[in-house]
Amino acid sequence: MPPVATRLVLMAALLVLALPAMTADAPPAPPPPTVTVALPVQKRITEWDEYTGRFVAQQRVEVRARVSGYLDSVHFDEGQLVEAGQLLFVIDQRPFTAGVARARADVARAQTQLKLAQLELERGQRLEASKAMSRETLEERRAKRDSAQADVAAATAVQQQAELDLGFTEVRAPMAGRVSDLRVDVGNVISGGSADSTLLTTIVSLDPIELEIEASESEFMRYTRLDSAGTRRSSREVQNPVEARLIDEDGWPHKGRMTFVDNELDPVTGTMLGRATFANPDHVLLPGMFARARLYGEGEHDALLIPDAAVVTDQATKLLMVVKPDNVIEARPVLLGPLIDGLRVVREGLTATDRIVVVGVQRARPGQPVTPTTADAAGGK
Repeated sequence: MPPVATRLVLMAALLVLALPAMTADAPPAPPPPTVTVALPVQKRITEWDEYTGRFVAQQRVEVRARVSGYLDSVHFDEGQLVEAGQLLFVIDQRPFTAGVARARADVARAQTQLKLAQLELERGQRLEASKAMSRETLEERRAKRDSAQADVAAATAVQQQAELDLGFTEVRAPMAGRVSDLRVDVGNVISGGSADSTLLTTIVSLDPIELEIEASESEFMRYTRLDSAGTRRSSREVQNPVEARLIDEDGWPHKGRMTFVDNELDPVTGTMLGRATFANPDHVLLPGMFARARLYGEGEHDALLIPDAAVVTDQATKLLMVVKPDNVIEARPVLLGPLIDGLRVVREGLTATDRIVVVGVQRARPGQPVTPTTADAAGGK
């Protein structure tokens, strides 16, 4: 056998002998990852849906004068609470006082003319009865009397308007509430009596106060379906309870009621506006404050609850990693509800016998096997 062929045969033999050793040194496949699974918690609950809202004044008034003139005096402290009818501003009254005096004089003059015309008419009636005056002359005197009566009525109306204008020089609070700052200083000329009148200040009511919340179209439709099914009455028909808390508060200390639901969805945001009314005797709640609110969502019913940490978000879809009987992971789309006692309500997509991954969700991959260990969903371990 040629030397080259001999060397090839030896190399082939050595390769065959080395194959078992190479095969024996290959690392074994990794075991399936270990995850903790639990069954959903079954519980009878009353649902509350949470929203973020902003408090607004039930009434807000821009204080403007009804007459024009020089601002003469201010009778309030900026930011104070005022009562309905309380004097806020006084406009220089002297021109209006003179106007009232002139109007009263015009009324007196017109009444004198009416008295004279009435006497002339009565004298004419006597003369006409004795055939000493023609019928036409009598009718002329009657017309003068009627004209004098109209003049008295016109002068009286002018007097009433002048007295109203004089009264309007005292600008009073149209409602109780907290007044804002002074927008015009004493001595300035202000305009009044129109929509473009000078803004003097603003007043907002504080008790009661309203909280505006916006529900998405899907949430609004759910309320509509619940109302149709008789499970939950619409807030248009009954004042469903609402609870709220401020940013630094725990629990839900503020209790209110739904008092308004708008008549159409906002075409820009796709939301439905609603308002809840809260008593505010201590004036802690102020217009403009943000609050977290929860609205009565659904009556007492059986529900499935899971730890919030078990939820996986895939864009707009909420998923749960469910371990099938063969210990393979399935990504299950679900419809979620609010948090109840620290657990998330699952409305659709889950059954009471499904095992969900509650710990090790990041190691669970759809279609891959896992090694499950059992835990309590309420405790998560």
